Amino acid sequence: MSAPDDQPHTRTRYPAGTPSPGAPEAGGRRSLRTLVAVLAMVAVLVLAVAVLNRTGGSTTAAGSTPSSGAAKAATGTSGDQATAPTGTQPVTTTQNGIATGFPHTSEGAQSAAVNYAVALGSADMYADASRHTILHTITDPSAESALQARSDTSYQAQAKTFGLVNGAAPAGQTFVSRTIPVGSKNDSYSSGTATVEVWCNALGGIAGTGSVKPVAEYWFTEVLQLRWVNGDWKMSGYNQKDGPVPISGSQAASDSGAISSAVSQFGGFRYAR
Repeated sequence: MSAPDDQPHTRTRYPAGTPSPGAPEAGGRRSLRTLVAVLAMVAVLVLAVAVLNRTGGSTTAAGSTPSSGAAKAATGTSGDQATAPTGTQPVTTTQNGIATGFPHTSEGAQSAAVNYAVALGSADMYADASRHTILHTITDPSAESALQARSDTSYQAQAKTFGLVNGAAPAGQTFVSRTIPVGSKNDSYSSGTATVEVWCNALGGIAGTGSVKPVAEYWFTEVLQLRWVNGDWKMSGYNQKDGPVPISGSQAASDSGAISSAVSQFGGFRYAR
């Protein structure tokens, strides 16, 4: 039975620290505050990550000096960074269409070797006059006579296998010979000499109806010996070895017309390390 409203009400007092019946627990308030704090921290972290992504993750203050590890990575001089592109600009001077005037540095030697490998793999090497001009341009004068004689024997023999007449393909066909450098490295380097390996992909063959030597790709490494002569790197010797050869892709070969058109439309490059 409930007490009448006009009866005096009794107030019950509980010991200090004991919650009254039906009152919210203090622990609940603490849990709520903890949850809010955690959510706030998560929000701050998400915002920080978003800002770093937008700015490229750079936290170096203006005018500060990067760590030695970062500096080495930027210059490609440490460990697995040794083969990274450095951003060195190609030389701007040429002779007979071939880059010249390379820096007197390790990278300058590599750049010279790469450009000379491209010249050695060009279609012009299969015609006597243009071959002699190329070798005169890129070769150390003290080694030129021997390299001219050696190259005459080698390239004239290859020209016969392709059916070329003084570097020219039969009528209605196109001779293709291009070297595409993949990378380079110094085997040895000093201020006066360098030996540089250039890993290359190459295209070679005859494009056109009835060709018995269709254009194919080849993988090889060109090894060039260089000397610092009269303010530039010049070739004193070269040889070639097979590979490394990657697994061939699954693309279907283009027809000879597409190859001929590509050769006439796409120009080559000067290279820098």
